[in-house]
Amino acid sequence: MATPIIDIKGLHKQYGTYKAVDNLDLQVQQGEIFGLLGPNGAGKSTTILMMMGLSEASAGHISIAGIDPQRNPIDVKKVIGYLPDNIGFYEQRSGLENLELIGRLNGLSTKETRQRAHLLFEKVGLQNVMNKKVGAYSRGMKQRLGLAETLIKKPKILILDEPTLGLDPNGVKEFLQLIQELNRQDQLTVLLASHHLHQVEEVCNRVGLFVKGKLVAQGTIQQLADQLFAQMNPTVTIETNLTDVPQLENILRSQENVIAVDFNDNRFIIQHTYPNTLPIVEIFVKAHVPIHSLFERTYGLDDIYSFYFKDSNI
Repeated sequence: MATPIIDIKGLHKQYGTYKAVDNLDLQVQQGEIFGLLGPNGAGKSTTILMMMGLSEASAGHISIAGIDPQRNPIDVKKVIGYLPDNIGFYEQRSGLENLELIGRLNGLSTKETRQRAHLLFEKVGLQNVMNKKVGAYSRGMKQRLGLAETLIKKPKILILDEPTLGLDPNGVKEFLQLIQELNRQDQLTVLLASHHLHQVEEVCNRVGLFVKGKLVAQGTIQQLADQLFAQMNPTVTIETNLTDVPQLENILRSQENVIAVDFNDNRFIIQHTYPNTLPIVEIFVKAHVPIHSLFERTYGLDDIYSFYFKDSNI
């Protein structure tokens, strides 16, 4: 396997007796969109600050694109584009003026800054408002401008810390789609820190779950679900138009692979150990009981989140 572009081992951050980050191990591969998921105060932002060389680790090792941010805090900022939840702009200047200023601060020539700025305004969909004052921008437009600012130096890694706070549902959807496009087109590695599980589920290849400073689990959503719920019996819900089917109930209960049957309000809830629902459907067909709908219970990020964060104040 290739060397991870983000490689963190045994990372600690302690304030007195309080452990903000506790023995963190995390590897992210080039081109991944990795989600750091957890409630506020779980340790996500503290980890990001250490990755960027903005906070000193109490112990452990960090490598960002081969750079140790604790020893080389200037160099690591050249490979990371960072978008916090609330970014500041010069409100009385245009979007283009703001972006050109950031380009020059990052060492780009005037010509290169201008060329890159125009390209990025098209990429983030702000080409029609780049000459307007930023004070007239909506929250969503400001987030897009902030994203353009992080990209002007051509970073290898994009770190987004709660980037959709304050956006309306349509703004969230458009912003997440933009992140996916940047990931596909430019092979950007993206680290998305959020407590919005559905956003993480929508865009991330893998997720890491933070609880009280510890990364308690990481993997794809399917891997995490399999680890947590492998011992739970599959459940299928079947609706019919019949209100009294005692014979079918008895047939179902007599099946070796059926664990439990509950029938109420035209609805069967069946726990079973079959590899799929086909044998159950066949039982309904043979009993001449019509099926109006069938829903198979699956476990997703909601269930994983609830399991790990049930005692957290989210």
